[in-house]
Order: sequence, then structure tokens, then C-alpha cells
Amino acid sequence: MNVLNISDLNISIVGLGLIGGSIAKSIIKNYKPKNLWAIDINLNTLNKAKYEGVINEGYVEPIYPLINSDIVIFCTYPNITINFIKNNMDYFKPNSLLTDTAGVKSKIITEINKIIRNDIEFIGGHPMSGKESMGYEFSRDNMFEGGEYILTPCYNTKDKSLNLLTDIIKGIGFKIVTIMTPEEHDERIAFTSQLPHIIACTVMNNKQFNGKINCIGGSIKDITRIADINNELWSELIVENKNNILNEMKNFINDINNIYDIIKNEETEQLKLLFKKSCHRRKEMIT
Repeated sequence: MNVLNISDLNISIVGLGLIGGSIAKSIIKNYKPKNLWAIDINLNTLNKAKYEGVINEGYVEPIYPLINSDIVIFCTYPNITINFIKNNMDYFKPNSLLTDTAGVKSKIITEINKIIRNDIEFIGGHPMSGKESMGYEFSRDNMFEGGEYILTPCYNTKDKSLNLLTDIIKGIGFKIVTIMTPEEHDERIAFTSQLPHIIACTVMNNKQFNGKINCIGGSIKDITRIADINNELWSELIVENKNNILNEMKNFINDINNIYDIIKNEETEQLKLLFKKSCHRRKEMIT
């Protein structure tokens, strides 16, 4: 049972899409903050969330919620997050805590550290949960159950703030909260998140799909599920993490070439060992 008391805190969520909407729904399900506000450019989304009882109020203009919010959670694209914070730095409440949910961390942390006021804190964050569909209408209050959340503290992060954010994250369903540097995050994510999306999109752009294709079973459906992608978001994430993803792609190409040679040379026993190893690692990953 959740025992964290945040009844005296005002919380604002910037960007009420899939992630922002799911965080809002999870917070209101598990906690009773003093106020839960949302800031978004889509008035219809804000009105819908308020009508559903997910937020207390929605704002297109951010000044009022920012000057009154103890915690601000950014659920927007990386560069939008950076620019929003830069443009509104004067409005954040003194001693407030800011955090984001973007899939790259080094650039965000570097840029925020340049301009952040001494009386507020920023902690980078990345929920390792999501789905192919985007938008508030696909958000849900149990999307984070059992998931992992990565936090990348800044130079001025206080233990009290990190513990508070960790407790909230676990309270909305995440099982694991991992602390690492922004650089470690971006290196790891290049392999565990961005490379799989590139592989899935590469398969779907294969010339086999130029015409009508049949013989489609579970295998190709499973491996290409994440090819149903938010192209604007993922293009930004991958370009911002270019060096790490290019390194992982180079490693993957080497692995593919190795398997190519094994098959070409009919090294059946080597192929069996490779499959056995992959099977073992996959089972370890899901236990």
C-alpha cells in the first residue's frame, strides 16, 4: 500500500500525451496531491482530462501553474523541454523540483545545467514503458506496472528530492528505479531501445514489402511491432544520440556479418551454439 503523503504538494505535468496522460492518471489513482495540473497546447485534451477527473485544471498558458507548482514533470520532446525551461525559468516556484521523461539525457542535463536557477532542482528521468500508439487517448493508469525508471541526477540534486521522486515513481507502479549518469543512460539506451527500433523499421522498409506480401506469422509481427513509430520523436532521439547509436549499429552489422558467414559456410554446430546462447539470454531477461 502506498504510504507517501503528497497532499500538500501542487504537481504540474507539461505535455499531456501518452506518457504525460499515463503519469497523471497513475498519480491521481495512487495519490491525492493538493492539485494536479496539466500544461498543453491542446485545449481539447486538457478539457477531456479535467472532465474525466484526471487533473484539477488544465492550462495553455503556463505561468500560473509554474509559479505555484512544487513539482513539474516534463513529458515533451527533448528540445521542447529544454526550450520550455529556458523560456520560463523566471516563473518556476522557488525550491521546486523539475524532472523530465525524455529518451535522451546528456543534452538535456548539459543544457539545463547552464541556465537553471540556484533555488530549483532538475533531475533527469526516463520511464522504460510505453506503447506504439501516441496521444492522451491511449494513456492508462496501469501502464507502468512492473516497469523500470531511470533517473539521472544533476550536480545540485539533494538526497531529499531524489528520494521523494523515487517514492512517487514506485508509487505509480514502477518496480525498479535505476540511478545512473546521463552518459551511461545514453550509451545503454542506444542498445536496449534505439537499436531495436531501427532494426524493426529496417525490416518494414525491406523491398519485400514493395508488393503484396503473404506468409506473415507471429515472428515478423513480433519483431516489427515497434516499427509503428512516432517518427518526429524518434528521429529527434536518435539524432541527439548519434554517436552512441552509430557505435551500436556498427556492432550489430559485425554480428550480422558473422552470422552470414556461419550460414554461408554451413557451420551448423556454430549456428546451434549461437541459437542456444540467444535462447538462454532471452529467458534470463524475462525472469
